[in-house]
Amino acid sequence: MNTEKTYAAYLDQQDELASFRDEFYLPENTIYLDGNSLGLLSKRAEQAVDDMMASWKTYAIEGWTKGNEPWYYLSEKLGAMTAPLIGASSEEVVVTGSTTTNLHQLTASFYQPEGMKTMILADTLNFPSDIYALKSQLQLKRYDPAEHLVQVESNDDNTLDTRNIINAMTDDIALIVLPAVLYRSGQVLDMKTLTDEAHKRGIPIGFDLCHSIGSVPHQLSEWGVDFAFWCTYKHLNAGPGSVAGLYVNRKHFGREPGLAGWFSSSKAKQFDMEHTLTPAQDAGTYQIGTPHLLSAVPLIGSLEMFKQAGIDNIRQKSLQLTKYLMNLLETELADYGFTIANPKDDTTRGGHVYIEHPDAARICKALKADGVVPDFRKPNGIRLAPVALYNTFTEVWETIQILKTIMIEARYKHFENERGIIA
Repeated sequence: MNTEKTYAAYLDQQDELASFRDEFYLPENTIYLDGNSLGLLSKRAEQAVDDMMASWKTYAIEGWTKGNEPWYYLSEKLGAMTAPLIGASSEEVVVTGSTTTNLHQLTASFYQPEGMKTMILADTLNFPSDIYALKSQLQLKRYDPAEHLVQVESNDDNTLDTRNIINAMTDDIALIVLPAVLYRSGQVLDMKTLTDEAHKRGIPIGFDLCHSIGSVPHQLSEWGVDFAFWCTYKHLNAGPGSVAGLYVNRKHFGREPGLAGWFSSSKAKQFDMEHTLTPAQDAGTYQIGTPHLLSAVPLIGSLEMFKQAGIDNIRQKSLQLTKYLMNLLETELADYGFTIANPKDDTTRGGHVYIEHPDAARICKALKADGVVPDFRKPNGIRLAPVALYNTFTEVWETIQILKTIMIEARYKHFENERGIIA
């Protein structure tokens, strides 16, 4: 393993995506490795917001149907721009709501308990808000979550075994909701196999793509996935609280959503003001309220970059960055108590590296004090996410040198080993 800085510089010279770094506002004197929590602002996203403000100023209410980006159709347009990232058709994707709102919508639509089929299958490693939503949906149907939410256990507290998930697909399961990539360890689940096995048993299955979209390509339509949902502020770089997205396989078109609302309607009928819903005949029917335009429009600029860069090229560089990071960790920091807890294989590793250490919280604080922004996850994990569109191999090399100095000089001991308010 070449550990010299010149090798990192060589890798940067070979990087075909290097020019995209200039598109982003980079924090001064900082190595930003937290793009899997909040992506950086791009100049294109900023311009898209400026354009939207100008449209509002110019057209007022006429902006719904006039201007370069008529607001009435923006959610669907952004869905079409997103579709190539997940292997879907444009009609199967819409940008709307938030991650959890969309999960509530999709669960209300696809969880149809009948007879002995009353259980929802999830896992113990998923992000908490997904579990909150599933428990809430069970309670709304007067089922006890303690009895009707089945959560697949992890064998090692970091990853899930595909066989264990399949074995949990019993005759009483009515719906399956799983993450595409685990938010701690970055494990990529075998979505195709899990979908095939669920459908053999007549169970609809959906996936949370929050930690995969924009980093890991998917083929949702080809695999037959029933639905998916995601946020847009991580790898998609659309800004804090930006509008989320959802996917529904076209085989489910024509049914009414579980939670109907103003924008669930067919566009042609929406302003007829009838009290009987005529649902849109595509994923657009899973919208509820008026789109949050100022929080959605940054995606125009961001998704233009993804189209230009190509999700497969992004994935290739992401894997190279994380592999280089892991190799340096194993070579430079072997004696300091770190454990690489993410999958090392390219097919099962997402867009970040997850390392564990008993002093993880205070090490994260020391890294921030020295100009590196990581991400702490309880109980003892550090997530490092070198993002393909704006991070460099040299930054990865510099991060390891900074971390090594922190450990050699025990600088982390100057901090409490407790997380901050926001980890």
